[in-house]
Amino acid sequence: MVTTSSFFSSIKMRSCFTILLLFSAIVAVALASNEEDHQVISQVVEIHRLRPQTGSAGYTVPQLDCLSWRLAVETNNLQNWKLVPKECTNYVGHYMLGKQYRHDCEYVAKQAIEYAKSLKLSGDGMDVWVFDIDETTLSNSPYYARSDVAFGAIAYNATKFNEWTAEGKLPAIPSILGLYKIVLSLGIKPVFITGTRDNFKQVRIANLKKAGYTNWAALILKGENDSGSAVEFKSRKRTALVKAGYRIVGNIGDQWSDLIGKNVGARTFKLPDPMYYIG
Repeated sequence: MVTTSSFFSSIKMRSCFTILLLFSAIVAVALASNEEDHQVISQVVEIHRLRPQTGSAGYTVPQLDCLSWRLAVETNNLQNWKLVPKECTNYVGHYMLGKQYRHDCEYVAKQAIEYAKSLKLSGDGMDVWVFDIDETTLSNSPYYARSDVAFGAIAYNATKFNEWTAEGKLPAIPSILGLYKIVLSLGIKPVFITGTRDNFKQVRIANLKKAGYTNWAALILKGENDSGSAVEFKSRKRTALVKAGYRIVGNIGDQWSDLIGKNVGARTFKLPDPMYYIG
């Protein structure tokens, strides 16, 4: 004999089970139909999986989190460092030659392009955008991938790097070339300011043009009389532009020394670079 209480209890249990099934179905449909959410979830899982390792190769690094090290580098919380930790060589190599570095540069360029398009320009030809060169417009990744450089884990060798620069074979960073073209199309004049020595000027000009950077208002290199830190050098050159009547509407570089100091511009954009530090 079924009592009234047991009858209603059974109905209640079935109702709860039905509601649970319905809720599960709604969640499943939402996840399946929202590709963007699915990608976000996948990224979170991937980040968590790689956190205690050097990179996709999966080499564990005792007492050193290479992702946290790179975060400290990019945020300038870690300053004046000389070498990539040897334990992080593989991590930095995977990052620089993999899709994540490319995606990170693309995202920075996207924000810069959106900002540039939002500007109300004067139209008098005095609006400029400052570009750094190494690891900003052009990439030294082919050089840093060499075994005798090891993505910055081996001490900097000025002779070897100058020989590489003299070859004039640096490829463009595609997303920044795209930003450069948009800047030109909007009527903003590109200005290149680089710590490269002036004796490499003709090599730099040829390399930039070969890579697709064919037009600029100024190409400023480091002369024999230019002394002091990178921050001081670039501050002086930007200040000279401002005194000449130019308005720096944008400024992009891979080093914090490109983006701090005097007359940095209306807005700055930082590209990733875990291979070396210039103060």
